[in-house]
Amino acid sequence: MEKETSRVEAFSDGVFAIALTLLILGIKVPDLKDFTSNYKLYHALTSLWPSFFAFILSFTTILIMWINHHGFFKYLKKIDTQFLYANGFLLLMVTFINFPTVILAKYFDSPAIITATAFYCGSMALVNLSFNFLWFSSAYKRKLVRDAVTDTLIYKIRNAYLLSFVIYLIAFIISFFLPLVGLLICISLWIFWLRSEERRVGKECR
Repeated sequence: MEKETSRVEAFSDGVFAIALTLLILGIKVPDLKDFTSNYKLYHALTSLWPSFFAFILSFTTILIMWINHHGFFKYLKKIDTQFLYANGFLLLMVTFINFPTVILAKYFDSPAIITATAFYCGSMALVNLSFNFLWFSSAYKRKLVRDAVTDTLIYKIRNAYLLSFVIYLIAFIISFFLPLVGLLICISLWIFWLRSEERRVGKECR
């Protein structure tokens, strides 16, 4: 059974790695006819700031997803078909998340910022929903988790995922009225998940 979980984790890590690698392809090298002009090249590079913003935002998002996904497998003793489908949904979101980030970056400084931000916040809510499905498919009635995992920890992780989903939904609604506030709420949850993973790792090391 441990071999099966390792195989699924390795496959998932490959998807995360490919998704991270492909992000850089969204930044196009400036194609200038006059390569002797430093100013034109400088202007072309600075005009790519939305692409750089999207790259950093997507990379950070996927990295945090991978950190939490990696920690997730520490609790599993086996997997089943339902878990594989739930994990597949999460990987679907991993490969998709760059698109709403690019849309956000492209229309951030335009009248379309409301739609772009709402699309991004809604996509982040779906990412969180995929983690909820993954946890439910493994922890419901302790179906797939290790015996050493306490019920208290199971409830704590479940509540954290559910609470985060509610916050993402609130950010999605707020983004239609205050787009920057909705975006900041989503980004602030990165810190929450990183801190949560640090606390879990700290407890395991004691």
